[in-house]
Amino acid sequence: MDWLQAILLGLVQGLTEFLPVSSSGHLAIGRELLGVADSGDLVFEVAVHAATVLATIVVFRKEIWRLLCGLFKFRYNDETDYIAKICVSMIPVLIVGVFFKDAVEALFNSMTVVGIALVVTAILLTFSDWKSRAAASSAVQGEQAGVRNGITFWQALVVGVGQAFAVIPGLSRSGTTISTGLICGVNRSQMAQFSFLMVLVPILGEAFLDVVGGDMAASSIGILPLLLGFAAAFVSGLFACKVMIALVRRAQLKWFGLYCAIVGAAVLIFM
Repeated sequence: MDWLQAILLGLVQGLTEFLPVSSSGHLAIGRELLGVADSGDLVFEVAVHAATVLATIVVFRKEIWRLLCGLFKFRYNDETDYIAKICVSMIPVLIVGVFFKDAVEALFNSMTVVGIALVVTAILLTFSDWKSRAAASSAVQGEQAGVRNGITFWQALVVGVGQAFAVIPGLSRSGTTISTGLICGVNRSQMAQFSFLMVLVPILGEAFLDVVGGDMAASSIGILPLLLGFAAAFVSGLFACKVMIALVRRAQLKWFGLYCAIVGAAVLIFM
């Protein structure tokens, strides 16, 4: 991977991370189109995902600070409740990371998997969009509004299961978690924020383990491409996070589903 390819892939990651279209799937497609050889590891993917997570921290810094301040009051309040639910949501992806990491890495070599997963993402987005709008004025939604922080522990766990499945390239993490939450009855605006905050610890934890475990140093990708890809993903991620989170909250998910269906079909046909 040269420096230009790293920058382009970093931009792809940053611009697609916050839309329900699968940044990992677009990274795989970008690699294929740019002719980037398979490195045999996911160090670059982890690095650019860490960059967009840092962008998320910058954008949500006030909310994160409020949660941390509430946590260190050492009593059960809205902030500790929210953090506890985020922790519950991380359990499924932790299990996948510990026991199925090698199997997941192997999936990144298959464009067929990416194409199928994008089509699945399209179906999930379209169904959840219909489901959430059909239930918008129902009594269930009214009751849900009274739940602390707008989401229950059970819903947080189900959303976490969605995130665990979304390690498959082409299956959008934000799309899967937001769709799963909407199907479970969580408010769209609350689900968008929860979706972007719940990924902070798993991605940063994976990046930290790569560094201390020596995977970063042992990677066949040079330090310069990693740094350039990281910087490109961070800068584009800052822009995308501010602009596109608002878009996800307001827009109909079915249009993102249509886009995923078209891209998925093109991958299956031409790649």
